[in-house]
Formats: sequence, structure tokens, C-alpha cells
Amino acid sequence: MKIEKIHIVKLFLITALIALVLGLFFGLFASLTYVIPDFLKQQIGFQSLRPLHVSLVMYWILLGATGCVYYGLSSTSNATIKKLAILQYALWMLAIVGVCISYFTQNFGGREYWEFNPIWALPVAIAWVLFLINFFTIVAHIKNWPVYMWMWMTGILFFLFAFVENYLWLFPYFREHFIRDMTIQWKVNGSLVGAWNQLLYGTAFYLMDKISGKKDTGTNKLAFAMYFLGLFNLMFNWGHHIYTLPSDIYIKYVGYAVSMTEWVFFVKIICNWKSNISTIQKYYHYFPYRFLMAADIWVFINMGQAILMSIPAINIYTHGTHITVAHAMGTTIGINSMILLAACFMFIKFPKEEATKKMLNSLFWILQISLTLFWLALNGAGIKKGIWQLSLYQSNFSSMMDSLKPYFIVFVLAGFGILISLVWIAIFLIKKALINETNSKQKYT
Repeated sequence: MKIEKIHIVKLFLITALIALVLGLFFGLFASLTYVIPDFLKQQIGFQSLRPLHVSLVMYWILLGATGCVYYGLSSTSNATIKKLAILQYALWMLAIVGVCISYFTQNFGGREYWEFNPIWALPVAIAWVLFLINFFTIVAHIKNWPVYMWMWMTGILFFLFAFVENYLWLFPYFREHFIRDMTIQWKVNGSLVGAWNQLLYGTAFYLMDKISGKKDTGTNKLAFAMYFLGLFNLMFNWGHHIYTLPSDIYIKYVGYAVSMTEWVFFVKIICNWKSNISTIQKYYHYFPYRFLMAADIWVFINMGQAILMSIPAINIYTHGTHITVAHAMGTTIGINSMILLAACFMFIKFPKEEATKKMLNSLFWILQISLTLFWLALNGAGIKKGIWQLSLYQSNFSSMMDSLKPYFIVFVLAGFGILISLVWIAIFLIKKALINETNSKQKYT
């Protein structure tokens, strides 16, 4: 791999890790307001802390996925990453700084998860167009694409489509009709998650090919069957997000049917892959393997929860509660972040010193245990709130929230564990990437 390829990959990955660290701190500050209502209320408040957390974690996923795609493309095609990637990165930085300023100054104006001033969506959209151009420029000469290239292509295309769709509310035809506006908003959020899942699951297949050394994980029939199922989910799975809206009934039936098939082939392929890897290979790629296996377990957990939440009789209880947050956190941290961390350890090259491995092993288990407690606490709070909001004999809202405080205390304490482990891992990876980059420059000087 040429040195110029390495620069842009590490630039995206290091920036993604920094976004993760910042997002975790803002998430912790936001969670503290559940047990200390006046925490930072005068300085910034929950209304800014929450979107800062959400946006920065999304940037961790999107920037990290972009770096992984560029790494995979450069190693697979042996092509030089185009200079457009640098412009793409610059546009991302402009957007991130603008979004953060927008939240700090409480200059809102967007929709759920994208509450920032819409002007900052423009550099994101342009950056994604450049990403699309770069992708097709690099892969134009490649024949017989492995499944991960198809997944990357699909993810890039559909993210751009859904991101543009997300801003239809700027037109009066959509904005002035409440049901139409809400339907598009909730549909878009589901579609965007499906799009970046394609990027990340494609990365997982790429990693499995590299770790196993067999080069067939991304080319067998089952892999492509899973790809088409994932594509079907990306296009139609969002139907269960709008159960509570008065939309056409067939959309809800399709969403329900698609939800029942979610994750199945992906889990099947990972299970098949695990059985084919020798003990030596597993040990050599220890941390990439371990994080992929953690993602595998969280796929099972979130698959079960997603299936339950897609049943209309249950969805009416879970909608708008902390159960939805638990599912989002389980997916974002348990699946997406585990895949990205596996990729970072693979691409950045972690050391094999015994002391370092022991430290990383401890952090890995702190992360998994903390995330489990975090997920359970949110689900506990969500179940209690769901029963309350459909009860015929409701207590007042403040009394209900007071009754959830034990769950919130566990939630905050577990959040500390997640923050400590992930921040330590992120700093370790950033330092290692910078050291490797310095050594690479000296080698090529």
C-alpha cells in the first residue's frame, strides 16, 4: 500500500476516534442531568448536550466507516486514493465545527437527530457526493466485486438519498402537513441507520476475509443472499418506525414482515466464519477478532429486541420510551462501534507486548459489562415508563420520573464504565496511529 493511501485512512480514523471521545463526554454530561437536574443547566443544558452527544457519535460512525472503506478500496484495488478525499475531509471538518457551534449557541432549526441549523447539512451533502465519485473512480476497473464492495456502494448511495430526503421539510408542501412531515422524518432516521449499517457490515465482511485468509467470505452465495436481504431491510424496514402514525396500512405490514427477517443471514455467516478459523489465527488477530465476536453477540441481543419492538402490540408500549434508547445504544455501541474498533485495531496495527494485551483485555471486559448494565437499566426504565403511559390510572409525570431514578443511577454509573474503557482504547489507538505514521514517514524519507 502506498504511503499516500495510509495518510487519508488514518486521518479519517483518528478524527473519528476524537469524535467518539468528545461524544462520550457529552453523553455522560447529558446522562448526569437525569440524576442531577440542574447539572450545567445555566451553562448549556440538556437541550444542547443531547444533540452534541448524538451528532458526535454519528460522526464517529460515519467518519470511521469512510476511513474503513478507503482502506478496503486501496488494499483491494491497489489504487491511489484521490485528492477529492482530502476535500471531502475538509468539508466534514467544516460541517462538524459548524454543527457544534450551532448547538453551543442553541441555534437550532433542524429535525430530530439533526437539530442543527440546516446550513451545515450542505457541506455534509457535498462531502458525500465526493465520496461517491471517489468510490466509483477507484472501483471502475474492478470486475467481480466481493460482497463488501456491493455493500459499500449501496450504503453510500442510499445514505446520500436519505440525507437529501431528510431535508424535504424545507419545502412548505412537506413542512406544513404534520403527518407527512413526521412520516418522512421517522422514515429517514431508519433509512440512514440502514445505510451506514451497509458500510459497517461491508467492513465486517472485509475484516473476516483478511483475518481468515480464505478470501471466500465475501464471495460465496450466502454472503450475497445476506446482502440482498440487508438491501431489502434498508429500503423497507423503516415501516415499523411509523406504526403510531396514521399512514397506509400496507406500509406497516411490509415493515413488520421485513423486520422479522432482520439480521438472520448476517449472524449465520459470522457463525460459519468462526468455525473455519484456526486457533493460531484467532490468537494472532486477537483484538480485531474479539471485537467482531462482541458485535456478533450484540447482533443476537439487538435482533431479539428489534423483533419484539416490531410487533405492533409491543411497539405501542416501547415507542417514545427508554427502550428505544436502549436499542439504539445497543446497536451504536454494541454492533457499530465494535466493528469500527475491530477495524481500527486491524488497520492501525496494535502492539503484542504482554502488558499491553492485559490492559486492553481488561478494558474490553469493562466495556462489555458496563454496556450490558447500561442496556439493562435503560430497558428497565423504558418498561416502567411504557406501562405508565398506557395506564388508565396514571400518576403525574414528575412522580413517574422520580420512580425511575434507581435505573438512572445504574445508567449513569455504567456510562462511566463505558466512557473510561472506550476513551482509554481510543487514546491508545490514536497514539499508536501517530507513532506508526511517524515511523512510516521516516521509512519513506
